[in-house]
Amino acid sequence: MSKVIVLGGCGAVGSVAVKTLASQELFSQVVIGDFNIEKADRMVTDLGSEKVSALFVDANDPSSIKEAVGKCDLVLNCVGPFYKTVKTVLRAVIESEKNYVDICDDVDVTLEILDMDEEEKEAGISALIGMGSSPGATNVLARFAYDSLLDETDSIDIFHTHGGEPVEGAGVLEHRFHCMSIDIPMFLEGELRYVRFFDDEGIALRQTFDFPVVGAKVPLYPYPHPEQVTIPRYMKVKRVTNKGSVLPNEYYDLIRNLCEMGLASREPIDVKGTSIAPHDFSIAYILKERERILRETNFGTQKGCCSVVAKGIKDGNYQEFRFHMASASEALGEGTGIPAAIGAMLMEEGKITKKGVLPPEGCVNPGDFIETITKVMKLDEKKGDKESFSGVIVESVDANGTVTTLDI
Repeated sequence: MSKVIVLGGCGAVGSVAVKTLASQELFSQVVIGDFNIEKADRMVTDLGSEKVSALFVDANDPSSIKEAVGKCDLVLNCVGPFYKTVKTVLRAVIESEKNYVDICDDVDVTLEILDMDEEEKEAGISALIGMGSSPGATNVLARFAYDSLLDETDSIDIFHTHGGEPVEGAGVLEHRFHCMSIDIPMFLEGELRYVRFFDDEGIALRQTFDFPVVGAKVPLYPYPHPEQVTIPRYMKVKRVTNKGSVLPNEYYDLIRNLCEMGLASREPIDVKGTSIAPHDFSIAYILKERERILRETNFGTQKGCCSVVAKGIKDGNYQEFRFHMASASEALGEGTGIPAAIGAMLMEEGKITKKGVLPPEGCVNPGDFIETITKVMKLDEKKGDKESFSGVIVESVDANGTVTTLDI
C-alpha cells in the first residue's frame, strides 16, 4: 500500500478528503500537509488513527513542497485559492515525478496548467485536475450522460448552490470576488464566448433553478468554472454553461453588492491617515456579517446541491437527464472533498492510466466513479432519509415534460 499527502489537509475540503482516505484500506499512510501545523497536529489527535500524520508545507515555496511530497506516492492538492497557488504546486510535483489530483476550480489558471500537459507526459505521470464537485463530479456525470444515456447531446448545463458551512475563511471569499471580476467563459451555440458578471451579457444569463432538498427558485449567476472550457474538448455539444450562488441569498447579495461597488479592490486608500485596501475591509466585514445573516434568516444546518442537466436525443426523441448531487446536512466540504478523495483512490487503483494534465471527463471512467462513490458514501443506506439526505437524484424528462426518477 502507498502513502498519500493531502496539501491543505486542514481546510474545509482537505479535512474531508483526509478523513475519507484514512477510512479506506488503499493507503497505508495519509499525510496532512498544511501551513498551519498546529491545526494539523490537532486534527491528527482528533482522528486518532495511526495511519494519519501531519507535516508542515508552504504551498508558495517549491522547496517545501518537494520536501513534503518526496516520500509520498500520490499528491492530492486542496490548497486554494488556486489562481494563486496551483502552478507552483503542480510544477514542484512534476519535478518530483509524482502522480497528482487537485480540485482547481479557477478557469483562468486551469488553461495555464493544461499547458503543462507535455511536461507531465514526458515525466510519465498523471495529473487529474478539477476533481471536486464543480468541476469534478459534474464533468464525470456529463460524460456518463453523453456516453451512455443520450444518442446525441445538445447541451450540458451545470447549476450549484451551497451554504451554512460551520466555517468560512478569507480564501473562499477571495475566490468569490475573483469569480465576479474575471472574464467568464460560456460555450454557446457551438463556440466559446466570454461574459462579465456585471455586464449586460452576464446579467442576461442569470436565472433561477429548482434544487431538490435545498430549495426552489434559487437565483443563480454565471460562474467561471472550467467545465465550459474542458467539456467541449471531449464531447460534441452546442452549449455548456455553469451558474451558481451561495446560500442564503441575502449573504450572496452582500458579497455581490460589495464587489459591484468596487470594494473588492486591493488598491489601498487613505482613511484618516491609515492605508486600507477595500478588499481587506470587505473580507472582514463579510465574515462578521455572515453569522448575523445566518441567524436572522434561520438558515439552519449546512446544505448544498450541484446539478447537471444534459439535453439531447434518444431513440429519435427529445430527452433530458438531470443529476442532482444534493445534501440536507452537508455542503462545500463534503461535496468537494469526497469526489477529490475518490479521484485519488481511482488513481491509486490504477484506473486512471492516461499521462499528462487531464480534466475528469478526459480520464475518469464514469462507471468507476459511480461505483466507488456509492460505496464510500454508503448511498444505498441513505435512501429515504430526507432529514439528512446525502446522495444523487437522477431524473429523466421526456418531450412532454414528464419527470421520472431513475435508479442507476
